[in-house]
Amino acid sequence: MKILFLNLPYRFEISRASRWPEKTKSGTLYYPYWLCYAAGMCMKQGFDVDVVDCITKKMTQEQTAELTAEKAPDYIMCELTTPTCTYDYQTLQLIRSKYPAGKILVGGTHATALPEQVLRECAAVDVVVRQEYDYTIGEIIHAGDQLDAVHGITYRKEGEIVSTPDREWLTDMDDFPFVSQVYEKFLDVNDYDYALAQSPMVQIFSARGCPFRCNFCSYPETMGGRFVRKRSVTNFVDELQYIHDKMPYIKEIFIEDDTFTVDKKRTEAICDEIQRRGLHLIWSCNVRADLPYDLMQKMKSAGCRLLVVGYESGSQKVLDETQKGIRLEQSLEFAKNTKKLKLKVFGCFMIGLKGDDRSTIEETFQFAKKVYPDMCFFQQAVPFPGTGFYRWVKEKGYLRTEDYSQWLNQDGYLDCLVDYPYASHEEIEKLRDHLMSRYYFSFTYIVKTFLRNLSWQELKRVTRAGVTYLAFRIKSVRR
Repeated sequence: MKILFLNLPYRFEISRASRWPEKTKSGTLYYPYWLCYAAGMCMKQGFDVDVVDCITKKMTQEQTAELTAEKAPDYIMCELTTPTCTYDYQTLQLIRSKYPAGKILVGGTHATALPEQVLRECAAVDVVVRQEYDYTIGEIIHAGDQLDAVHGITYRKEGEIVSTPDREWLTDMDDFPFVSQVYEKFLDVNDYDYALAQSPMVQIFSARGCPFRCNFCSYPETMGGRFVRKRSVTNFVDELQYIHDKMPYIKEIFIEDDTFTVDKKRTEAICDEIQRRGLHLIWSCNVRADLPYDLMQKMKSAGCRLLVVGYESGSQKVLDETQKGIRLEQSLEFAKNTKKLKLKVFGCFMIGLKGDDRSTIEETFQFAKKVYPDMCFFQQAVPFPGTGFYRWVKEKGYLRTEDYSQWLNQDGYLDCLVDYPYASHEEIEKLRDHLMSRYYFSFTYIVKTFLRNLSWQELKRVTRAGVTYLAFRIKSVRR
């Protein structure tokens, strides 16, 4: 059986695997890593696999449909995101019209959150694969038309839409092939970029799942779950060594776990193993602000360059409302320790969260100046289906629209989708852009950024991201 994994096309360069699927303001483009992990598993199971990233190839809908017909797969696997789903449906309908023989499977955050709706809205879809789908695809193929026993799917049966029970979360994470080998076989690493990282880079997981309860985050609610499943230290460092030895052109590895440091003893063990093997790596990861100094120090010694942290808000009231589980004092200590160790920090902030108002938004900006990350992102909170935040804004009547074709503006960026009593969506967007300008265009930030990035690699990275963001701001001001 032949399976074609398609990262579907779009009008802009969209990172479908991102927690924030839009055209980024700094030139970032993610690997389609969920698709690639599943492709690797299907290869291991003996299926004939191909992976095509229509985004990086800048393919049109028509070209995608023609390519699918040429490759003539038995199964087509792709992912939907909420902001792109209307366009994705059009692409899938075109594929179906050009090549009716292949069965179309869809997954991802949007399909997991709204599987019945996807099937109602797109007749081209045969099966929705919910949550993790690495093993689900092979089970569907082996089941043929008898899908009742396959867990984690939604499909049509005798004119009705039926859902089987959720599948259990995968636990043997060492069973997965190295996704870096899948990238090597099917993709060009130079097509992908992370504004925070040196290029070329790769994105890999050491674990899946997040035990924390942030009510705005869609990944634990849809793809990864609340139960953390970890690769063994040896297995994970084996992949790091593979990248080190076989892919020496890779400048940085981004560990894409929701929180890489959730198991602090394991993180220590990974760092120790990296150093024991003498691997000279540069890597970055997602963390929380409760990371202790001693562990930061060990991570730095093992090659960690940058920490991505969700500060989210400068208001303790808002942090509590979002169930973040972090105190402002912890964030201040985190910032102090990273500066002491000269670890770079990308700080993420959101405005328009539950509990926010104009005064707390200003508190968030003032707090950002206190923690002063090397890179900073202010973004409006987005009510992705499946999240507690989505349910809250819908219940309160703040959600502007559920017409997902309206979620991205004409330039490919996520619009603000909520109107609050204290600020309309237009006002939230203006506040967001104003905060970004106040932070990035201050004389102090420009001088400090230059002085902190005197190496050629860092200067190139900062300049590339800065030029892209400046172009975005100029365009938005002209509008």
